[in-house]
Amino acid sequence: MLLEVVNLKVQYDKALLLNGLSMGVDTGEMVSLVGPNGAGKSTLLRAITGLVGWEREITRRSAGEDITIEGTVTFDGERMDLIPAHEIVKRGLIHCPERRRPFREMTVLDNLHAGAYIVKDKKETLENLQKVYELFPVLENRSRQISGTLSGGEQQMLAIGRALMSEPKLLCIDEPSTGLAPIAKGEVFDKIEEISGLGITVLLVEQEVSTVFKMASRNYVLSSGKIIAEGTGEQLLKDEIIRKTYLGL
Repeated sequence: MLLEVVNLKVQYDKALLLNGLSMGVDTGEMVSLVGPNGAGKSTLLRAITGLVGWEREITRRSAGEDITIEGTVTFDGERMDLIPAHEIVKRGLIHCPERRRPFREMTVLDNLHAGAYIVKDKKETLENLQKVYELFPVLENRSRQISGTLSGGEQQMLAIGRALMSEPKLLCIDEPSTGLAPIAKGEVFDKIEEISGLGITVLLVEQEVSTVFKMASRNYVLSSGKIIAEGTGEQLLKDEIIRKTYLGL
């Protein structure tokens, strides 16, 4: 298994966000994480990619909020919960954040180059850039444009393209359709399927359940920081309690 999470617990002061959660992703899969708002989906991605650990160190230094992390995260045979976030990126476990978050004052091209900061070979960076442009031609057309002036859909494509510049083995994408018009959502989902078709393993958090169930090979349903169900979209939709209570369908 490429990614294995075992008994993961994340607690902010007295707020328990993940409660003994276990899950996994095999090489080449597209797996989705779905569930109601506040279920812990984004926290899970942040914990997997080391961002919760980084936040814990920051808050310790500032004597702020106390963050507790327990459990193990193993990626490609190596414990990720024992190393810092920037080293996790070097292993190919990449996080594409919710709400896109481009460097708004920088150009599209500069944003993409920022995504390749761990790639030391300039030729390799240029090759990766060409791959991103082939996948997202609009980014090549907008390469000199300031990122903050892009449409929401274009910014999402930029966020994914920037993540791809780091050469992910596993790409974790958080809520890519948030705030997008229906046409832009469809374009973004099509591109995510293309990325999966290229052999990149994808872990996808998304509220558009009916769409991701058609895309993903497996799905985990989260509620209150726990996995309450796992299966194909077809299997989960047959469960009336899961469908109505946790998926809102």
